[in-house]
Amino acid sequence: MPYYFAKTLDLPFETAVQRAREALAAEGFGVITQVDIAETLKTKIGADVRPYLILGACNPGLAYEALKVEDKVGTMLPCNVVVQDVGGGRTEVAAVDPVASMRAIENPALLEKAQLVAGKLRAAIERL
Repeated sequence: MPYYFAKTLDLPFETAVQRAREALAAEGFGVITQVDIAETLKTKIGADVRPYLILGACNPGLAYEALKVEDKVGTMLPCNVVVQDVGGGRTEVAAVDPVASMRAIENPALLEKAQLVAGKLRAAIERL
């Protein structure tokens, strides 16, 4: 079972990052964290890697609903969305499938919430 939704765009990295943010916003997500993996690896260990961001996306209403049914679900929040340069002027955007990750928690009510989030993340990726 795939654990993510992805789409490769014929767009430069920075344009794809902006499009990803817009697509997430259209589905009710805000980006509450951003981790620049390329910068972090360069600073910490001197490694040169392609542009690679992890956007922490959160739909506040759905996060609240999930926390009401499972108080430790915050260990799996926010939903990670990766934007990475794959070369040749192309960029891949990939979002975690929360249904796949939430299967580790045995709570049917949480799985129902995860399915709602998954639908919105999938729609955001398809919107790109």
